[in-house]
Amino acid sequence: MFEKILVVCVGNICRSPSGEYLLKKLLPNKHIASAGVGALVGKPADKMASEVASDNGTSLEGHRAQQLTSELCREYDLILVMEKGHIEAVTKISPEARGKTMLFGQWNGQKDIPDPYRQSREAFDHAYSLIDVAANAWAKKIK
Repeated sequence: MFEKILVVCVGNICRSPSGEYLLKKLLPNKHIASAGVGALVGKPADKMASEVASDNGTSLEGHRAQQLTSELCREYDLILVMEKGHIEAVTKISPEARGKTMLFGQWNGQKDIPDPYRQSREAFDHAYSLIDVAANAWAKKIK
């Protein structure tokens, strides 16, 4: 069904790498990656995002941000975005991807996961906890 999953946010350095690496742990037999609609191409995961993930048992080591492209969208079966507005951003990049683009927080009351970039540790902790709940819900649905 869903063998290739792409997790998308804006810069691809905070939320989507956290979602990607959590899903990789939960769904080791799936191909999972992440990208950004306005990616900070080539940058590693944000220092605070890495710290929070690490404190929760997930390493973001080796992550490099990549820009979302229509080619990338075609390659994946499911595209998970962090905010409702990202669905429109993905659709502008790749109109044909609309039908396979859903909220990362779909099974968690369709909640947006707020961007913690350049905010407090608490903002990163909050975002990570929402990503964790959502990743576990997706893993249950996909398994």
